[in-house]
Amino acid sequence: MSCIYLVGTADTKGDELAYLRALIAAEFPDVLCLHLGTQEPTIPVDVSNVEIARHHRNGADAVLQNQDRGTAVAAMGAAFAVYCRDHSKDIAGIIGIGGGGGTSIVTSGMRELPYGVPKVMVSTLASGDVAPYVDISDINMFPSITDIAGLNQISRAILHNAAQALIGMVKSPYLAVTNAKKAVGLSMFGVTTPSVTGITDRLADQFDCLVFHATGTGGRAMERLLADGLLDGLLDITTTEIADLLFGGVLPANADRLDIVAKTGLPYVGSVGALDMVNFWAPGSVPEKFKDRWFYHHNPNVTLMRTTPAECAELGHWIADKLNACEGPVRFLIPEKGISALDIEGGDFWDPAADTALFEALKSRIHQTENRKLIFLPHHINDPAFSAAAANAFLEINQD
Repeated sequence: MSCIYLVGTADTKGDELAYLRALIAAEFPDVLCLHLGTQEPTIPVDVSNVEIARHHRNGADAVLQNQDRGTAVAAMGAAFAVYCRDHSKDIAGIIGIGGGGGTSIVTSGMRELPYGVPKVMVSTLASGDVAPYVDISDINMFPSITDIAGLNQISRAILHNAAQALIGMVKSPYLAVTNAKKAVGLSMFGVTTPSVTGITDRLADQFDCLVFHATGTGGRAMERLLADGLLDGLLDITTTEIADLLFGGVLPANADRLDIVAKTGLPYVGSVGALDMVNFWAPGSVPEKFKDRWFYHHNPNVTLMRTTPAECAELGHWIADKLNACEGPVRFLIPEKGISALDIEGGDFWDPAADTALFEALKSRIHQTENRKLIFLPHHINDPAFSAAAANAFLEINQD
């Protein structure tokens, strides 16, 4: 039977967990309280910290006998991640509470659960940068407003709302629509939107098109879905996250970008969308070493830096090496007249020398085969003709 998991450190947050349990049980009686602390709980729990700690690869002592708080938190988080993965089919929804340590532990487990399983985290950190805790998951973060250190009129209201949100999601689950279409992931940035929109317009009748914003987390989410078998191929038009990875931008890919394409062998059509730029926040956030570079101020909080010919050559070699590991069908498209809305003749980032360095690096490094092809197109990336060519290339390698 599926249960709601109520999770936290019951040695320090017992009153709050008991309050949440009463709220949830009034609407959904199947609730399990899981204790993630290191000391004895102050309230009855259904799953002990010892039981969860046993899921650590080095056993429970690696968690509970660790005298360093930081490593103990990390160890319990690792154990809870395995516990959630092993019990994912039993979880109707999950709600957790915590400060810094508790948030880290609880979200480590939540991130292991499938998309769509309701996840609510009430945290003292929820109004700050939550990327390390949410990452590419669908965790709903609730700011606690007050510290989680006893019940008061504010904390009761916040916990009440969080509980009702979870109950609503659990009692009214999304019912998936039966869809015979294959699903394809597409990567997009604002400066490649016309290109990707044109592709989806051409493929929507045959494919379920899932578009991901190329912000680092977007690419990781797209590739996770590919790894999980929820996508049947990629139209990776906007590989800009790789530029941020290599040159210190704020929206980077992970170093394993494109590895899952090689591992799965699924159809892949890619391009060089927005590799003309590295992303930073407000102008004052740009590292001093780049002070003399070529910038475009996208808005007061986003600053774009034009990649140089040398950087473009490095990008081309990096991508080529990744694609050379792919044995499945690969088509990599080169839009010769520009790679973003800014990189167009007369545009703010128009730099033919940099583009040529990128294209030539790819051409010299990619090992072309019958399955792996580099295709040059006399179009700008946002030209409808490029969108048509990309869509056709994907259709070609998806013939059943």
